[in-house]
Formats: sequence, structure tokens, C-alpha cells
Amino acid sequence: MKKRKDDLPSIVYSTDASFNPFTPDEIAVTLPPAQQSLRISLETKHRAGKTVTLILGFVGNELDLGELGKKLKNYCGTGGSAKDGEVILQGDHRDKVKIWLQKNNYKVK
Repeated sequence: MKKRKDDLPSIVYSTDASFNPFTPDEIAVTLPPAQQSLRISLETKHRAGKTVTLILGFVGNELDLGELGKKLKNYCGTGGSAKDGEVILQGDHRDKVKIWLQKNNYKVK
């Protein structure tokens, strides 16, 4: 996967040997599925009347969130995105998402 320019730190060089350009938020540890408590909701506001399914409450890094989003999009057969701690699926897929998440040991509300 090609890195975008925005993903790279803006520090070019540092003389401090213990300097770490990454913040603790970027190195977040992902909780196992049994400890995740996800919330599924349906939203149409701010989306030009289009319906989307939101999965909120994911605790972990962006790579694992993207992986979860990819699996859910594949299972539901729809488009969407995963960013800022939430997975967005195009359309009303609450029932399918709930079944898939429970099958994979996630706690769902």
C-alpha cells in the first residue's frame, strides 16, 4: 500500500537519539474482539438524503479499523469507508452487520 504524503511525519531530522516522531495515538493497541463494544446506527443527516450504516466505538489503530471495514464491506457487498474510529457502509445493513460482528465475537449494541 502506497503511503500518502499526509501520513508521513513533518520532522525531517532530529539530533535527539530518543526522539520518536510518532505520537502515542498512532501506535494505539487494538483491543481483542471480545473486549470491543461496538454501536450500530443508521444515519441520513449530512449525506444528501442517502442512508448509511455507522459502526462506532472501535478501539485500536487505523490499520485494524481499515481491515474491519474491508471485511464488513465485502460481507455486505457494498461500498463505504473506515476512518476516525468509525466504519461507514452505504445503505441500511444493520441486521447483516450485527450478525457478522456477533459471529466474530464483537459485543454489539
